[in-house]
Amino acid sequence: MTSQIPCPNCGQPADAQARLCSHCGVDLAIAAVMAEREITLARLPAGMAVTPEILVPRLGEYLVEKGHLKSADLERTLAYQQCKAAEGEPLLLGQALRELHLIKPEVLDHAITEQILQLQDALKRSNLELESRVRERTSELEKAIEKLGELNQLKANFIANVSHELRTPLTHIKGYLDILADAQLGPLAQAQSDALGVMRRAERRLEDLIEDLIQFALVSRGELSIDLAPVDIAMVLRILVDQGNRKARPTGITVDLKLEEGLPQVLCDAEKIAWVLTQLMDNAVKFTSKGGLVKVEAFQDDKFVKIAVIDSGIGIPAERIAEIFEPFHQLDSSSTRRYGGTGMGLALSQRIIKAHNSTLQVESRVGEGTCIEFSLPIVENGV
Repeated sequence: MTSQIPCPNCGQPADAQARLCSHCGVDLAIAAVMAEREITLARLPAGMAVTPEILVPRLGEYLVEKGHLKSADLERTLAYQQCKAAEGEPLLLGQALRELHLIKPEVLDHAITEQILQLQDALKRSNLELESRVRERTSELEKAIEKLGELNQLKANFIANVSHELRTPLTHIKGYLDILADAQLGPLAQAQSDALGVMRRAERRLEDLIEDLIQFALVSRGELSIDLAPVDIAMVLRILVDQGNRKARPTGITVDLKLEEGLPQVLCDAEKIAWVLTQLMDNAVKFTSKGGLVKVEAFQDDKFVKIAVIDSGIGIPAERIAEIFEPFHQLDSSSTRRYGGTGMGLALSQRIIKAHNSTLQVESRVGEGTCIEFSLPIVENGV
């Protein structure tokens, strides 16, 4: 059954899987981004808070209003208060009135009691108004959260659809590049062969980026499934580090593996953990200078196996570590940034690791390198 979501532009029901709104023709992904921005930047009207003190007149004004005190006597009492305060003997208004014998004690007590009752009533009204405002704000926030959820679904569907559409032409490009590389269309000169090598590397990079987009879209739509099974993590790491070394060799970077002897099996989704480790190693190589070292370590820690990927690269400022897990975010977002990528690898990796009831832990020093580690439970009693 086709899911319907209100169009962010016209409000009419739109197919959540479609690229364009069938009513107003707007690009749903762009409209979703714009609507999300408006919701995020929106500010609820502040308004002036009504405090109980505003609703209750001051004691002196109350006594004058009720005819218990003349205005001139109130001015005299206030002046007397100021004099006593200057002498270091501050007085309350009621005390000053009594010392000047301007009001009977029973009248003053009655006035104060009346004010206390008024203040209690004002407090009740103020609390009722506050509760009403809280309910209104809560309702507004719930609607905003629901709307953001719909917009995120539109964006995730857009990413998934576009990524799948890109796969078809990319498959054709890859096929013909392979045919050319195999000299099926005739021999190539050295310069042509070198150029073909550059194109094939670019094609593989584009293929990886598209796969990242698809995986991220699946996770965003709640379609991340984890197939847990006993895995020989030592063997997986040997294979991945060997692949990482082949990829890093042209940059002069070495990927080193350090395994604790007799490492037990772990319970995980082998395919997804391999994807995460590949992302971590690729990142480590990308941010390490030529001739640097990337280390992958694994050791048993109680009932878990800890896996760490350590590089000698540029490092991350402590206050910006949380940013690396934000999707589509790069620490260097300038047009001249040195390092490429979509900014999704770590965001998706964190979600996969959290689905394994673990988390990516990051330690980093600027100019010295970064260590990212996580834990996986060992398989006990053959289960």
